[in-house]
Amino acid sequence: MGPSGPSPVDESVVEAQWRTAGDRIQALLDASAAGGAAARERAEHLVREVTDLYGAALARLMGHAAQACPELADDLVADDLVASLLLVHGLHPHSVERRISDALDTVRPYLGSHGGDVHLLDVGGTPGDQTVRLQFSGSCKSCPSSAVTLELAVEDAVRAAAPEVSSIEVVAQQLQTDTASSAPVIPAQSLLDRVHAAGHAPATWHAVPELAELSPGEVGGFRVADTTVLACRVGDDVYAYRDRCGGCGASLAGAVLHRRMASTDVVLRCPSCRAHFDVVHAGASIDGSSGGAAHLDPVPVLVRDGVLSMALPRSSAESVA
Repeated sequence: MGPSGPSPVDESVVEAQWRTAGDRIQALLDASAAGGAAARERAEHLVREVTDLYGAALARLMGHAAQACPELADDLVADDLVASLLLVHGLHPHSVERRISDALDTVRPYLGSHGGDVHLLDVGGTPGDQTVRLQFSGSCKSCPSSAVTLELAVEDAVRAAAPEVSSIEVVAQQLQTDTASSAPVIPAQSLLDRVHAAGHAPATWHAVPELAELSPGEVGGFRVADTTVLACRVGDDVYAYRDRCGGCGASLAGAVLHRRMASTDVVLRCPSCRAHFDVVHAGASIDGSSGGAAHLDPVPVLVRDGVLSMALPRSSAESVA
């Protein structure tokens, strides 16, 4: 019997190693500065020489692959590691417009869970200094925190797919409202304006592979960057919220999912005050007494480099001990 292939655990470790390679290289370069400016310059020159060497080899490989099988390029760029190296060397076969469109497709289901969508209007500027213009449609049925999740998801997807983009602009649009909803409906652009005016802190993405172990209908608590987060799986999708009830402020430990009567909506019930929140639509309250004012605080969840990850503001991760 021949040797078995690598286990899923082994593969995840390898993926994590390559995802952090850039940070390790930068740390080594910074450490070389201890030997003086000359040592730092020699280290940087060495990295450039090695990078250029592998870049030239990748260019030849891509050329041979394109001649042998034009469709092979799509298979290659579907691998996150290969795609990232091709981007570094300017060898990615797809245009910036296509890469951004494909990236937006990956987050569109997540935006839909917040009652919104996003569209690519155009990409302008010159190579190395390009601006992406996007337009949100739909609505956010919650609060400014929902807009934060939209912004983080979109910006992360665009910058990962097109690192040459220097800025992202969101064009305002008159959004339709859902008069049948009891929750307040606020245009996404208005929410983003509030977020920017408040000086929203940048977020840090944290890989949480344990999220993949959640079964449909299961609710679990996770400690991520010194922040307690409640996550649940609804069908194939994972939704996460900070561990704080929007009604009574208590912990959500012990909360369970329920189906609304005569509806397919999934709700989370607080074990303390029995308040109910719409899990799929940004944690909005569905209890008439609150008038939709109470809500959970959403935490963005996306698949990054093949691993389910959460985004938390850097200020929270640093200040909560």
